[in-house]
Order: sequence, then C-alpha cells, then structure tokens
Amino acid sequence: MRAIRIDRFGSPEVLDLVEDRRPLPGPGEVLVRTVATGINPVDDKTREGAIGEGTPPLPLTLGWDLAGVVVDGGASPLRAGDGVFAMSHQLDTARGTWADLVALPAEAVAVAPRTVSLVEAATLPLPGLTALQTLDWLAVSAGERLLVAGAAGAVGGLALQIARARGAEVDALVSRDGQGAFVREHGAGLVSTDPAAFGGRRYDAVFDTFGAFVTEAVADGGRYASIATQAGPVPDLSARGVRTTVHQVREDGAGLAELARLVDEGALHPRVHATYGLHRIRAAHERFREGGLTGKIVVTF
Repeated sequence: MRAIRIDRFGSPEVLDLVEDRRPLPGPGEVLVRTVATGINPVDDKTREGAIGEGTPPLPLTLGWDLAGVVVDGGASPLRAGDGVFAMSHQLDTARGTWADLVALPAEAVAVAPRTVSLVEAATLPLPGLTALQTLDWLAVSAGERLLVAGAAGAVGGLALQIARARGAEVDALVSRDGQGAFVREHGAGLVSTDPAAFGGRRYDAVFDTFGAFVTEAVADGGRYASIATQAGPVPDLSARGVRTTVHQVREDGAGLAELARLVDEGALHPRVHATYGLHRIRAAHERFREGGLTGKIVVTF
C-alpha cells in the first residue's frame, strides 16, 4: 500500500511516497480505498514544522481529506462499493488520509454526493465542515445579515453558499478585485476588498476566515467567529454583548451528510483548481504554495 509520509520537516522535498502496511480496521471503523484527497493549509504547515508541539511524532502520514470507496464497512450501514467522503483530524489522531487505504471511525464517514465526482467531493471535508460547524455556532438563520471575510477562499466560498442556502443575506470581504465575480455569482450582496466598507452596516454575525478582525462590523448583541487560529483570539467584545469564538473543526459524519445533501440539491458547488497524481505530490505542494488558486488542489490515487 502506498502512502505519503514525512520523517523530517521542510520544503515539499521531504514528502516521500512509501510502501506501507495495509491498515486493519478496528471496532467501529470503516476501511476506505482512497480515490482523491485535497491539500489544505494545515498540511502545508505540518510539513514545514510550523504546528510545533501539536504535531504527532514522526514519521507521519499527512492528509485530512478523503473521498473514496468502501472496502469493508464493518458493523456500520456502509457497504463495500459505496462512494464516501470523510475528514480525519490528523493532528489529533496521527491518522493521515494520504494513503491507498485508510481506516476511519464510521461516524466520521458519510456517503459522498451523488451529483459530482469523487475528485470534486474530495475538496469538501475539511473546508466544508469548518464552514458548516462555524455557521452552526454563529446560528445564522434566514433573513439575518452575515459578513464573510475571505469569502472567495476554500472555507469562505463554502460558507457563503451554505449561508445563502439557509436564507441569510451575505456580504463579502475579498482579497482582490478578481474574486468579485465568484462571490456575486454565489449570492453575495456588497462586495469589497476594503474592510472599512463594512464598518457601518452592523451585521448579526461575522465569519472571519483569515484574521481580518472586522469587529466594528458586528452589531451589538451579535456573534463573531474566527477560524484564523494563527492570528490569535478575537478581541473581547463582551462590553457590546457580542459572543466570540475561534472555531476548530472536528470529525463529523452527520455534517458531511448535510454537505452532500446541499451539493445534490445544487446549493453547494465544489471547486477544483487542478489535479495531480500521487506521484506528483511534491509538484502539487509547490503549486499550493504559489497561491492565487480558484479552487482546491486535488491529489488523485
């Protein structure tokens, strides 16, 4: 069985394609043959050694996202041949998904969307669950006003679409003018590259994907969620009655099932920037690091 492993930190040159032993699924686990996976910022940081003490011991198989086919469903409702997708919290479990075969807890796996390919489905688990779980914390409902900072990114673009599917009015802070067409196409109202453009609008909720800290935009009594752990905590807004959090994603098969439903209903659209075969994993990482992406970098098996 093939896997992508690191035994030291550094540039993409440290990524090695190795032969590994076939995993044996334990009680409550499902064995999945990987078809595709995505590269996320956390993968890049882990490879570089930027996570620090939160990194599991080396050598380490990388990867959080997975879309593939069930080999052994164990005692779960899943059966051999089912197309599925999943997220493994690699930093907590050291269970990387960049391998031909991956054993995962059944509750972390869901049937993949039926209206898109498994390659497209592989773009969704980590960014999609991050968007969905953060919006759930924000409790964004129909008719409420939401500002998404970084609305054209992997997480922000999905958050925009999910919030619109829930009936929220969404405005979008983007990093460059060329991203305006995408967010407007997916239902954003006011779109700007200038954080000051949103200061007087008083949103019920703000979803900050990169540490913009546009705290003046949230209404008194509102909610402010950041996923930019590297930027530190959100400033204390309790004097204004604003609840704040820095959200960290968790494994969530039920959330994946909701994402699949939204895709199949046409409310959520995966974005693939480029695909690379597993043997080109170093090139895939180099492209990821260049930035300027219009979707996810997907690695196929």
